[in-house]
Amino acid sequence: MLTVLATTATTSSPNLFQALGLNVQLLVEQGAAFLVLVFILGKFVYPALVKAIDDRRAAIEAGLEEAKESQEALVKAEAKVTELLETARKDADDMLARTQQEAASLLADAESKARARAEQIVTDAHQQLNVDIAKAREVLKKDTIELVALATERIIGEKLDERKDADLVKKALATEKS
Repeated sequence: MLTVLATTATTSSPNLFQALGLNVQLLVEQGAAFLVLVFILGKFVYPALVKAIDDRRAAIEAGLEEAKESQEALVKAEAKVTELLETARKDADDMLARTQQEAASLLADAESKARARAEQIVTDAHQQLNVDIAKAREVLKKDTIELVALATERIIGEKLDERKDADLVKKALATEKS
């Protein structure tokens, strides 16, 4: 059929193709070869090529989608890290406040115990002082009685026994009271 077209085209205007320097039969053959080549490419190569391009496009789109999801995951992870840091800071602040409060409580407790111990020491010291004063008064009273008895012996010139000594002390105290 192509040769018929080529012959028809040759007979109708032989001068035109020759004027252009073209061989009509060669042109028709090359056109037929071109159409066969286009048919083979269209049937076998182009579908595979289009499929490869579509697969590549799908892979690129999937990669872009994964990149977008990764970006979103990164943003979420950064938000989570920020939240965890804030929580950790808050926990650390709370722990520090509790520690300071416990330290203040321990200090107040220690001060209270020290104050109570100091008061106990002062109370014990007062009691011991009172006991010592009472002992000193007893010793002073005994020494005074002995001195009075000794002075009385020297004044009277005789040794007094305890009964006489007690009588003299009673008389001296009675005169002093009156």
